[in-house]
Amino acid sequence: MSVTNIILSGTGGQGIVLASRIIAQVAFQSGYDVKESEIHGMAQRGGSVVSHIRFGDKVFCPQIPSGDAHIMIALEELEALRYLRFLKKDGIVILNKKKILPAMAEEKEYPQDVENLLQQRGFLVIAVEAEKIAKQMENPRIENSVILGILSALLSFNEETWYDVISKAVPPKTVELNIKAFNEGRRLIKENAILEQRIRNITEAKT
Repeated sequence: MSVTNIILSGTGGQGIVLASRIIAQVAFQSGYDVKESEIHGMAQRGGSVVSHIRFGDKVFCPQIPSGDAHIMIALEELEALRYLRFLKKDGIVILNKKKILPAMAEEKEYPQDVENLLQQRGFLVIAVEAEKIAKQMENPRIENSVILGILSALLSFNEETWYDVISKAVPPKTVELNIKAFNEGRRLIKENAILEQRIRNITEAKT
């Protein structure tokens, strides 16, 4: 298979490192060569964080070249725009509808309607209010499992492999809840037949 490139962007404290390691481990357990790299901005909570994941038959470099990412997972809206240069022209953005204002910035400086801005540039945007879903499950800390569930519907990895990796990565007391959130993310895609077909068209075209 050709190399698949996934980039995760967000801010410190959003769990990007854990999410990226789960994705990388799922790819590894599925038999692929995997390379992963993380780049941290400001050390404090709220600083920009980006992670690159690449998997395929053979991967030589962990860094995704500009314009080569097939999928972006943006855990925060502004961070989606910050790292958009890495995404392919026909790429997919899983956009968490969440705003975290940069330190020392005024609210008026935050870009408005990021989802529409991304769509205008031709990207397929899967927007989700993951935190809202997580709060409905009475644990806002599981929002990334919702995002991972959405991602899983875009990739060909076995569902059981995701369950195994997530179960080993999260605190034991939260395994059941994280799996429930993961399944909710999958459901959001599977129950939208039009969106699922558009995703399949894009993912099949790149392989």
